[in-house]
Amino acid sequence: MKILYLAAEAAPLSKVGGLGDVAGSLPKALAAMGHDVRVAIPFSGVIDRQRFKPRPLANVNVPHVGGDQVARVSQVVLDGVTFDLIAGPPIPRARRVYGAGIEEDGPKFIFFSLAALGLCRVLDWAPDVVHANDSHTGAAIYWLAQAGRHDDLFRNTASVFTIHNLVYMNNGAGPFLRAYGLAASDSPLLPDWARDSLMGLGLAHADRLNTVSPRHAREILTPEFGYGFEGVLAARRNRLSGILNGLDLDVWDPATDRQIAARFDRSHLARRAANKRALQKGLKLPLQPRTPLVGIVSRLDTQKGFDLAKPALRALLEGPAALQVVVLGTGLSAIETGFKNLARDFPHQVRVDLRYDPALARQIYAGADLLLVPSRYEPGGLAQMIAQRYGAVPVVRRTGGLADTVVDAARPGRGTGFMFTDYNARALQAAMQRALRLYGQPARWRAMQRRGMRLAEGFGWTTSATDYVALYRQAITQRKESVARLAQAAT
Repeated sequence: MKILYLAAEAAPLSKVGGLGDVAGSLPKALAAMGHDVRVAIPFSGVIDRQRFKPRPLANVNVPHVGGDQVARVSQVVLDGVTFDLIAGPPIPRARRVYGAGIEEDGPKFIFFSLAALGLCRVLDWAPDVVHANDSHTGAAIYWLAQAGRHDDLFRNTASVFTIHNLVYMNNGAGPFLRAYGLAASDSPLLPDWARDSLMGLGLAHADRLNTVSPRHAREILTPEFGYGFEGVLAARRNRLSGILNGLDLDVWDPATDRQIAARFDRSHLARRAANKRALQKGLKLPLQPRTPLVGIVSRLDTQKGFDLAKPALRALLEGPAALQVVVLGTGLSAIETGFKNLARDFPHQVRVDLRYDPALARQIYAGADLLLVPSRYEPGGLAQMIAQRYGAVPVVRRTGGLADTVVDAARPGRGTGFMFTDYNARALQAAMQRALRLYGQPARWRAMQRRGMRLAEGFGWTTSATDYVALYRQAITQRKESVARLAQAAT
């Protein structure tokens, strides 16, 4: 099967969040299954040209009302996957993947989407399916549903649109769509405000829709999680599914990870203690092996639940139980300030590092006793998967992919972490207190760590990739049926 995979970012070339991890791992798993996969991403300034040494591939003319724009495409091959890096006038060379608003991201991502399809024409490579991810690729889905139905190369090309985060909609793209020859959608499924939303175009016009966990596929049908799109999603419920994100078990393996102080597996869990000691020493925390250490590795914002974490952690630090906290990440200034204040008030217990540091992140996964993921909503989530893979017990909110990948300790003999449901600091604090009580029972704690590590061994991409192939086949069948109906109506 020929698969064109479109994303704004893809690890290891460019990565801002979980989408980058998925776009780097899923195509690799599909290629390992024998499929012909090309990944197209914008050639943003964050891509290290010296490290990856992309080679020029082709130029693609992208129609524009002001005259054709030329997309310059370079290529990198990694792990059997071809990455096409698309540069051109609307894609800035600045070291960022996403801009501050639709004025940059509208033309940038519409140009990118159309250039990726145009590259297929230049290469005479007809994809069986275009797998597009989030609003940044919505214009590609829309073009396939409109002009693509009458195009010899793309007539039978199916489209799959994956929802990673509905909040980032790229609304108000109408002027930029028109500049590239695309009118706002007239789909009766879309509310008026969403007719020129790049997210809305993907949702209304893809052959198949999916999101990154089964639970989130149900959640986005509700007003709380649908963000105004619950109507169109409910109308297309029969084309919507949830496929749990996988984890690259080769990249994330404590038995082979050379970036941590001591390698270990679930049969040699005692070796993990050296990682906690190294983490405490490196961050100048007291070397207290039996003091529970809570890790946070995340974007620090309200979606991730860290407006709850600050008061809950403060209450625990002010309590009688000993506790250490390590925070790594950046985000909203108010939340960053709150964590800095926590470190100021508890200088012997809290360390806060407001930056992106993948090496330190691995050390936290390998050395922390608990990993805190209190998200308001979490479509998929990788942190809780990595934590369990590395023997850190997750404390999570019961939502989305968190609920699909963590088993609460209340289930005897099966628990791998701790969950809370109500979105408030008191509920989070109660879950943390449950965790700290169990931490005081070393044998039961080690059993939970081993269960989590065993569960994580099943998080590999093989199962998810197989599910995606099945989804692609469904989309291909539906596309062919749709084209046949169109041809019949024309006669």
